[in-house]
Amino acid sequence: MTTSANIHAVEITGLSRKFGSKLALNQLSLQVRRGRVFGLVGANGAGKTTLIQHLLGRLKAQSGSVRVFGFDPVAEPVAVLGRTGYLSEHRDLPGWMRVDELLRYTKAFYPQWDPAYAEELRRQFGLDPRAKIKTLSRGENAKAGLLIALAYRPELLLLDEPSSGLDPVVRRDILEAIIRTVADEGRTVFFSSHLLEEVERVADDLAMMFNGQVVLAGTVDEVKENHHRLVLRFDSPQLSAPKVQGVLSLTGSGQEWTAICNGQREQAVAAAARAGGRVVAESSPSLDEIFVAWAGAESA
Repeated sequence: MTTSANIHAVEITGLSRKFGSKLALNQLSLQVRRGRVFGLVGANGAGKTTLIQHLLGRLKAQSGSVRVFGFDPVAEPVAVLGRTGYLSEHRDLPGWMRVDELLRYTKAFYPQWDPAYAEELRRQFGLDPRAKIKTLSRGENAKAGLLIALAYRPELLLLDEPSSGLDPVVRRDILEAIIRTVADEGRTVFFSSHLLEEVERVADDLAMMFNGQVVLAGTVDEVKENHHRLVLRFDSPQLSAPKVQGVLSLTGSGQEWTAICNGQREQAVAAAARAGGRVVAESSPSLDEIFVAWAGAESA
């Protein structure tokens, strides 16, 4: 019998979380299939890190449920954390340790630690085993954190803003070479990011968060195919954005405006015609354009 625990690495249902009067997560539901690269996108404060802390069992659900491989991370931490690798945005590694000491220290916690793989990653990342963590560059620190998260070959790799503050070469190393390798081995990657071009490049699936809720989820291809960029031309210049029902965003000036619509192309075209506009060009928007359009719609 196939259960959701067999299919999903992560399953969240109706999760809510408050900090004082602030609602950080609001009835959030989300599923992450095994063996996939899953990108969670959202502006700062959307709730991404709070969600990841629930997956790690560091926060307990105030309502709803969180399951990782079918287990509650709070009630059964060993069953979850023994199969999960984690890289924090802050990469808070002990600065007084050398790289080789960090590897030996971390190895003691994980029976499945792979010394040969750890050494392969250390060489690939160009990390000096004798270097102290506090002397590493920001990029080297991120690589050291990723190394100890990967070396015991976890079934789930959680990355919280892994590219934050890193140069393009390091971002490429992390998000293409390593993430892709993990996924190709049948393991699961869950990463949060505000860099939409990275998500578009490496993720299989994604979810967009605003104000503690998921407003959009699906495969990257589905999300892009379900959105349309329409260039509208009006017979007379428009002093402000025309009222066109069924579009997420409308930007431009004068006679030419660009609309982003979500799966409602025909309705948007008809609404534009009623407002005096006609479609003169059409194309597929980028994830960044889709995100900006949703952000505007959510804050309106």
